[in-house]
Amino acid sequence: MPRVTITVPDKKSQPYRFALDRKSVTLGRGSENDITVDCGSVSVRHAVMERVKGGYQLRDLGSTNGTKLNGKARDIIELFDGAPVKIGDVEFGFTLTPEEIAEMAKEGPADSPIVKEDSGSPRRKPESRRSAQPSRPPVMVSQPSGGASFLMTLLFLILAAGSFYVGLSIRHSKETGRSLTQDIKHGVPQASESDEMLIPGVADGDSPEASE
Repeated sequence: MPRVTITVPDKKSQPYRFALDRKSVTLGRGSENDITVDCGSVSVRHAVMERVKGGYQLRDLGSTNGTKLNGKARDIIELFDGAPVKIGDVEFGFTLTPEEIAEMAKEGPADSPIVKEDSGSPRRKPESRRSAQPSRPPVMVSQPSGGASFLMTLLFLILAAGSFYVGLSIRHSKETGRSLTQDIKHGVPQASESDEMLIPGVADGDSPEASE
């Protein structure tokens, strides 16, 4: 049976024994623990010794002064025969007999099983993977919004009006010899009273009545 020895400073050592099938043993200052340790450096629930495959481990339960192996604090300590362990300032002795060591050594992890393959069944050929081709980015066709459509129509009308005005200005300049812009700005000059309208077929000074 595994043996645990608790040695509080300035006090006599207290040994404890338990069977190998015991799954856990709690240690701490509180009376509800499996092993009560009467020492101020030990927390109420200080640590738990757990049975694992192939042996034991000592796991700290968030104690104040920690659980140490060779003076170094550890959260989990794998226990072995004669391990120098302390919970707080209390020495924690762990002892196994040679028979117990040999028995726990047999509990090592089992090898994965070897599955015999049926030679009569055809082997499945591995599927060939097609080389991944980079996908082309989708072509986004943007539709003009209502505001953009209105601006395009307005711009077209402005260009059409400008072209019409340029053509009209050129024609007016050829026929009158004046600029259309200036005529529009100052107004088309009116014919004076001294200017006479000539009518073809009527001589100067003749009147319609005299011709009769």
